[in-house]
Amino acid sequence: MNYKAPLKDIVSALKAEGLERLALLPQFEAASADVVEGILLEAAKLAENVFDPLYRKGDLYPAKLIDGKVEVTPGWADAWKALADGGWVGLAATSGHGGMGMPEVLGLAVGEIFHGANTALSLCALLTQDAIYAIGLYGSTAQQDKYLPPMIAGKWTGTMNLTEPQAGSDLGALRCTATPDGDHYRIKGQKIFISYGDHEMTENIVHLVLARLPDAPQGVKGISLFVVPKIIDGKLNDVHVASLEHKLGIHGSPTAVMIFGDQGGAIGELVGEPHRGLEYMFAMMNHARLDVGLQGLALASRATQQAVNFARERVQGKPIGFAGEGKAAIIHHPDVRRLLVSMKARVAALRGLLYEVAAARDLAHANGDAKALRKVELLTPVAKGWCTEVANQVASDAVQVHGGMGYVEETGIAQVFRDVRILPIYEGTTAIQANDLISRKLLRDKGQALDEYLADIASDSAEPALAAGRDALRQCAQWIVQAAARDARLAYGAGVAFLHQLGLVSGAHALARQAKGGDGEAATLLQFFMAHHLPQVAALQVSITQGSEQIFALNEASL
Repeated sequence: MNYKAPLKDIVSALKAEGLERLALLPQFEAASADVVEGILLEAAKLAENVFDPLYRKGDLYPAKLIDGKVEVTPGWADAWKALADGGWVGLAATSGHGGMGMPEVLGLAVGEIFHGANTALSLCALLTQDAIYAIGLYGSTAQQDKYLPPMIAGKWTGTMNLTEPQAGSDLGALRCTATPDGDHYRIKGQKIFISYGDHEMTENIVHLVLARLPDAPQGVKGISLFVVPKIIDGKLNDVHVASLEHKLGIHGSPTAVMIFGDQGGAIGELVGEPHRGLEYMFAMMNHARLDVGLQGLALASRATQQAVNFARERVQGKPIGFAGEGKAAIIHHPDVRRLLVSMKARVAALRGLLYEVAAARDLAHANGDAKALRKVELLTPVAKGWCTEVANQVASDAVQVHGGMGYVEETGIAQVFRDVRILPIYEGTTAIQANDLISRKLLRDKGQALDEYLADIASDSAEPALAAGRDALRQCAQWIVQAAARDARLAYGAGVAFLHQLGLVSGAHALARQAKGGDGEAATLLQFFMAHHLPQVAALQVSITQGSEQIFALNEASL
């Protein structure tokens, strides 16, 4: 199947999320309607003609480590050059260092197109954009002038190095060290699961590394952030790849075990202030979490396209109620139709939610809109956690539509199914997103930000089903706040269910906004979503309020 960028759906979502209003702000005045149209059309051409033909190749011919160097999939380097030459890496970066200065919501839309065509390749740009974001926020003026122009131009790429073998998601257990040495630091340690930790597509790679200074306190308060280039003044830094992971999916993306400082210490520069590295990295990580949700949307959209195309072509049996002669394509079978509409509705809901968060972030950054910032903080764990979980469900349904042909590699849907599975894991598992939602977003302000968001939903839509879902969500929030006071385990045990509730209500709200804007197809999908998916909110209310204590009823020894 050849990927086709869903431009009509993307434009509808951008309209619903107020891109035209953003273009009225001085920061985004270049994002006129004709410019946006041109950008989306050019992105679609690059995705469909360059990225998509390499999608299957990335699966069959993954990145390899040969004589200490990473060789990427054939064609990857040329595709990256096309991406860099087009200025796509810096689409939403500030113009001061060579970026286009476009709204982030438009950058997200372009990212959807690229990831839908080839997420393993596009991941390199995603990570680079997140590193650009972090350096732009916390790097010194000298660091910004040094690193941002070549990264924005796509001549250098970026990574983030957090995880270590003994630590996993417990960043407080990091052992990587940074020792002062004149005007720089010597970095020593090992990092794992580093996407695009090495490659030869660009002139340099900028690693953002978490490490401990000699006087660092224990735990997360003793972590600092360093920028460690692969190459300094034309010479290799003391950084190398020990191995590449053999993965379930996204084979074209090299996931490296990185060694820093085997020959005395890799040269690094401190970013910002000492011992504030986790704070800085979380800013980058939250930026990346929205991008990971975007990857989920993109792959879910691709999976839906493939399933619809297969269902149109696959002739099998005579469907119940089919008026034609003889056998028919399986798209006429009632349950296949249910699956396809369900996939399409969920993809539209994901798109609306993700674009909503990105547009709110644009407002927060452009004019200091405090309400928009509260929305971003509330919905970011949902955008990452719920969107990636739903993407896995959609990909699984796409395999189901293919039947037995979906379980073999020839149809290509198995690759999407494998590629999407990592998304609920990296940048923090779904449980970590739920913990963030419960602790930092619900318990911290006793649900004030949530109430503010639900009030906006009520003013936007009078749909009875959405109102019922909204009320159930508020009741569950109140229950969690009360339960946390008597046993914190109950609140966190309910976290993932609550995250899914908020995702379902937010997704329905996104569809309602598109329908309100005159999108007839969105109106139809909204009705389907409210009938088939939104009722899960009520079921999850039972799980939260009546089932949380049951999580701990079985003795640990019996597990």
